[in-house]
Amino acid sequence: MDHNNASPHGRVWCLLGRKAGDNTQVLALAEALGWPFESKTILARSWELLPHLVLGATLMGINRQTSSALAPPWPDLVISAGRRNEPVARWIRQQSGGLTRLVHIGRPWAPPECYDLIVSTPQYFLTPGPKVLINPLPMHQFTRAGVDAAAQKASPGLAHLPRPFTTVLIGGDSGPFVFTAEKGRRLAEGINRLVRQTGGTALVTGSPRTPRAVAEAVRATLNVPAETYWWHQRDTTNANPYSAFLGLADRFVVTGESMSMLAEAASLGRPLYLFDPSDPPGCWACSAHNFRHKPLSHALAMRFAPVRMRRDISRIQNALVQEGRARWIENAPDLIAQGETWTEKMRSGPLDGAHKAAARVRALF
Repeated sequence: MDHNNASPHGRVWCLLGRKAGDNTQVLALAEALGWPFESKTILARSWELLPHLVLGATLMGINRQTSSALAPPWPDLVISAGRRNEPVARWIRQQSGGLTRLVHIGRPWAPPECYDLIVSTPQYFLTPGPKVLINPLPMHQFTRAGVDAAAQKASPGLAHLPRPFTTVLIGGDSGPFVFTAEKGRRLAEGINRLVRQTGGTALVTGSPRTPRAVAEAVRATLNVPAETYWWHQRDTTNANPYSAFLGLADRFVVTGESMSMLAEAASLGRPLYLFDPSDPPGCWACSAHNFRHKPLSHALAMRFAPVRMRRDISRIQNALVQEGRARWIENAPDLIAQGETWTEKMRSGPLDGAHKAAARVRALF
């Protein structure tokens, strides 16, 4: 078709990688857009950083044998997320003679002017504008109807557990955050206090990022009724209950480093408590775990990198608290005694961010 006269029937490619959170946002936007799309799995090589930074638009950093085929006819639109997919998206536009429009989600490593639209969140230091949309939280695919259906299916297997249900979503190591066993114990102690006060059961699920030591510390410390799911123990007969736990929740506890989990919980109209997995103020350099690659590179980037390359997820956490959409778990006992009434402020719909981004994408055509 004529790229200059693109329509809802144009060709859309979604570039997917190894990070589930990135893939979820890409697909959420594609589904909100409502146009037919094709998913392309892109698997980067371990040494991809150097060619990607030096060459820009290139496929040199990906494994072309295990990645999806990239061949004409070239798409009218590419939706991407994550550093590893940026050079691939730019290469595709290069092959199309510059006619493919590029939409990138999150923080771009390439200069923002390389894209037709960037859909980001406040954790990154980007300035809103004609080519930059800042949503308050990441996009996701969960709806109230969808999680309620999953909850209904799972309910018979959980009927022996007392209500209310406190759903606990646990992430893991991420950027500057190293999730240690000690932090896992501290989280479990907060869950114990919360559930003892409210009664009921904790429905706990980890993520692929949750270290085994954290899972073991949480499990060993919990002393209230609980149903737990850990990725390292999953098998074919142990279905992931994540959607069901979202639907069953009477309240949420979420570890604050996971933007995807925060977005999903915050959209479902239940009281939301945040657990801060960061180190105490002034203790960063005193903790040996912070001298690993990711926390150390994050600290260096926050000090020396261009502003657009920095990330501070406390901006999202603090905004949720300041807007009255979440509370810190340390304050839970007093808040429960007063009544969990702040859900009245959760007026945004689960897919508002995706629909807003989709409107901006349509405007490109």
